Amino acid sequence: MKIALFGRGGKVGSVLAPALEGAGHELVELGDAKAMVDFTTPEAVEGNVRGALEAGVPCVVGTTGWDPSATGELAAVLMMRLAAEAGRYLPRAEIVELHNEAKKDAPSGTAKATAESLPGEPSIHSVRLPGLVAHQEVLFGGDGQLLTIRHDAYSREAYVPGVLLALEKLHELPPGLTLGLDALL
Repeated sequence: MKIALFGRGGKVGSVLAPALEGAGHELVELGDAKAMVDFTTPEAVEGNVRGALEAGVPCVVGTTGWDPSATGELAAVLMMRLAAEAGRYLPRAEIVELHNEAKKDAPSGTAKATAESLPGEPSIHSVRLPGLVAHQEVLFGGDGQLLTIRHDAYSREAYVPGVLLALEKLHELPPGLTLGLDALL
């Protein structure tokens, strides 16, 4: 498939571009694309998506911090599902999310989405430090016990399976906005 990749100059793009080409996709300009993939910034993504939609090009967005998007690695989506199930039995929870210091949003979109799936109003603790990529744990406390569900992404390659899955399922999705990888699983 011909893909317009926005964000190819950044760290994610340096991983994603070769992965897309390795999966048989061709990187092209937006006017020639059958789909657009965006991993830019919250300030840039909306204009990129509008331009793609005006050109009739479906979009896959992995930009974090953009309100309508839900980034995610496949394992992070599974972590959120497991946390929602655990929350039915252990309703007291807190979320700790850790990302690299360049990540602009705190708490992350994944942490916010996880919190919305849990009972009560769990606190979210955000950490931004060099050396991190994307990490989240949900701690459930009960009398005499603690359950921890944790997901760690150690490199940006963790984003590739989700993007490839979204591109594979693109033709099956209804017109309009589909939020989150969980809708594809």
